Amino acid sequence: MKPLIRPSRLAPGARVAVVAPSGPVPEERLQAGLDVLRGWDLDPVVAPHVLDRHGELAYLAGTDADRAADLQNAWCDPAVDAVLCARGGYGAQRLVDLLDWEAMRAAGPKVLVGFSDVTALHEAFANRLGLVTLHGPMAAGVDFIKNARAQDHLRATLFEPESVRTIASTGSALIPGRARGVTLGGCLCLLAAEVGTPFARTSARGGLLCLEDVGEETYRLDRYLTQLLRVGLFEGVRGVLLGSWQECEPYERVRALLLDRLGGLGVPVVEEFGFGHGEGALTIPLGVSAELDAVSGTLTLDEPALR
Repeated sequence: MKPLIRPSRLAPGARVAVVAPSGPVPEERLQAGLDVLRGWDLDPVVAPHVLDRHGELAYLAGTDADRAADLQNAWCDPAVDAVLCARGGYGAQRLVDLLDWEAMRAAGPKVLVGFSDVTALHEAFANRLGLVTLHGPMAAGVDFIKNARAQDHLRATLFEPESVRTIASTGSALIPGRARGVTLGGCLCLLAAEVGTPFARTSARGGLLCLEDVGEETYRLDRYLTQLLRVGLFEGVRGVLLGSWQECEPYERVRALLLDRLGGLGVPVVEEFGFGHGEGALTIPLGVSAELDAVSGTLTLDEPALR
């Protein structure tokens, strides 16, 4: 697995577009997030349909066509330097077949930020555009609005990425060791749902696979991991980083499952690395070469995430 193309870092005054590819966005949280971005001396612009609600499917932020148009138009706008997702939920998978990937490739590299349901976009951007993306807090997310660590780490990644080349977590080794590879992954259930689609990778060979999820019973996490094991996604993986398991069953049960399913891979595995749905989530660049030290709980990037 080769590292992907790194977009350019942001500078003061950069224009960032906020889009809603998935679930409906609470207006008060959106406004709070925009205030944070303005406080960073960014120029946030809100896509036209960010506050829409689908007429029949209440879990979607407007129609698929409108959400896809917002994302594509923002990406293809030469005045926009980064596209920030407002929130997750569900719906990003419904967009990927509606996007004009040739037009988006022609628009050149820029920054995409999001996590959770945005995993579907991370995978598509990696496979169709060959771009590094940022698995990080979203503009209308509670963690982004209220948590200084989440804000500070994303801001540093965007503006001064060399200052966070080593991402230090409070995690510990589920399986000790060191490994080198290219980062990839995201929300576990989305990775399992992507299996068999045109946007899914068939292998994490040579990769450092990042996994997290939210609100799942242990047997469902077992199902997702077993699905990925059965289709061969873990073949040749170099290491695994485990993020948050917020609102899942007690962590002792989740941990036992993770050890059961991942312990036989023969690669380093670090738990509670600090990315995902947990409080104060770290920003993890996807598509970069790095070294994982499971014992120290660190991920050291070969180069800054952004140029």
